[in-house]
Amino acid sequence: MILSDRDILERLEAGDLAIEPIDDPELQIQPASVDLRLGREFLEFQRTNIPCIHPTSEHEVAEYVEETTVSGDEEFILHPGDFVLGTTHERVAIPDDLIAHVEGRSSLGRLAIVVHATAGLCDPGFEGKITLELSNLGAAPVSLTPGMRISQLTFTELSSPADRPYGTERGSKYQHQDGPQASRIQGDREFGGEQ
Repeated sequence: MILSDRDILERLEAGDLAIEPIDDPELQIQPASVDLRLGREFLEFQRTNIPCIHPTSEHEVAEYVEETTVSGDEEFILHPGDFVLGTTHERVAIPDDLIAHVEGRSSLGRLAIVVHATAGLCDPGFEGKITLELSNLGAAPVSLTPGMRISQLTFTELSSPADRPYGTERGSKYQHQDGPQASRIQGDREFGGEQ
């Protein structure tokens, strides 16, 4: 079951679902979703001469990712073909009986901006800011302003609460993230990690 605006408000008021800060509930809470705003931090992928990025090498990823923070009333320009990691302004905490789906806003999609490549799901138990996988599929640069509504979350209720929710007890790699996070795939079990 997908939560309606009434359900979302009830869960927020009860405190088991958290989205903070919601500065304008009338604007941000939609009929079946919550609009999230763009944060100020970005990870930009630089051109590099390395032959490839291997999932087991954290060093290679750090070598070609540069952190950018947009200050004041500045904007971030996303050029055609670019891929950057951004973050939401809001921090979320998803209860054990819900999953959240990260979706783009159609108004930005009509400008050829997508907000996720594959990471469109927040597991039960996830807490933190959401990393956005931002791409410009169009032919013109697009200006992104921190604080603008960039994405939306829809919520689906599970048939029962998760027995093993996302979290630090489980060793989840991105729990409590506070800005865009580069890939931590080298921590996956198939690459010698623990997950």
